[in-house]
Amino acid sequence: MILKEKIAAQLPEWQERVGKLVKENGDVVVGEVNVSQIYGGMRGAKVLVTDISYVDPQEGIRFRGYAIPELLELLPKAQGSDFPLSGGLYYLLLIGEIPTYAEAMSVEEEWKSRGEVPSYALDVIRAMPADTHPMTLFSQAILAMQNDSVFAKRYQVGMQKTEYWEAMLEDALNLTAKLPAIAAFIYRKKFGDGEFVAPRADLDWAGNFAHMVGIPTQAYQDLTRLYFFLHSDHESGNASAHATHLVASALSDVYYACSAGINALAGPLHGLANQMSLKWLLSVREEFGGLPSEEQFDKYCWDTLNAGQVIPGYGHAVLRQPDPRYTAQFKFGQQFMQDDELFQLVEMAFEVIPKVLGETGKVKNPWPNVDAVSGTLQYHYGIREFDFYTVLFGVSRILGVTANAVWARALGQPLERPKSLTTRMLEEIVSQKR
Repeated sequence: MILKEKIAAQLPEWQERVGKLVKENGDVVVGEVNVSQIYGGMRGAKVLVTDISYVDPQEGIRFRGYAIPELLELLPKAQGSDFPLSGGLYYLLLIGEIPTYAEAMSVEEEWKSRGEVPSYALDVIRAMPADTHPMTLFSQAILAMQNDSVFAKRYQVGMQKTEYWEAMLEDALNLTAKLPAIAAFIYRKKFGDGEFVAPRADLDWAGNFAHMVGIPTQAYQDLTRLYFFLHSDHESGNASAHATHLVASALSDVYYACSAGINALAGPLHGLANQMSLKWLLSVREEFGGLPSEEQFDKYCWDTLNAGQVIPGYGHAVLRQPDPRYTAQFKFGQQFMQDDELFQLVEMAFEVIPKVLGETGKVKNPWPNVDAVSGTLQYHYGIREFDFYTVLFGVSRILGVTANAVWARALGQPLERPKSLTTRMLEEIVSQKR
């Protein structure tokens, strides 16, 4: 398997590099944690490491050092498409190198060979109550497949620590291979005819999702390729990535870890932002019976803020420029859905909202993030059930977290176990420093 061979070839150098860094510089202070961070969700605390992605304040997310615009040019494209193969992206996340078309297709073929969803996982979805949230179904289906974990079976009979990453890689490939089919079946079970649609041999991983969910157009296939690429990773500190890392650090397998990550993604403070942005745009359109004038929209934005509410989809904890993930999707909309009234509202929002937020004097970053447009694109192509949007997010995010999990085991990252303090201890520390 090309991924296993490539990682094995890199591993000795990485092990020596990390080992030397810790041994020779283990006492070097990297950052300090203050009381606000302790009580504020550890925001900004520098306590994690990943070489797979990094959020640059000016350029946005970088996958293995490459910016989004670079990768849209460099990654191999699906046949007849201008958008990257997900297999090429996964190769990049795992190996750290831009793959050739053949290398990207080797991952796609690996997925096809592992893509059959076990009947019991589908039966779990079928057995759940009709009003079960799609994210619950997604998490349950992933957890159900833990029964087939290569890591769990090999750990049970005994394997060397140096082999952990190989078993994690097997689980990662087996799980990711099945995600589009599982997600599409959840959609059809909840919102469609309830039938399971088999993937097509001539379609790639992302393109097959469009086929299986029942929107087999070239444009929607391209959107799935773009969407799964853009949402795949976002450092290790976001809730879904951190939850996955924490659970995997206990030597839980990929299925346990990813189910935990999906549960975190389901939280309203994490994975629901895209649907909140879309709901807000729909409320604007409903208020004015169509597209408002810029003056009307400006007033509506101020009314939202003055009512103590936020304008969803704008602002970012790290970025100080428009999110390049937004920009890529915005360009997609301009290319394929320029006549869509809701997308025209997205365009107007880009002209009006940053000015409004800037005038408040309270916003560090008034620019749109990825959530400001992603729901609108899905809505245009017929995926209008908001509860499903986070499942799409989850399919993509599991690419990043599984790549991180493989490398965490390869580098022997330990069980994550931070130290807790009592409030009284913190009060004493503060009093001593005054």
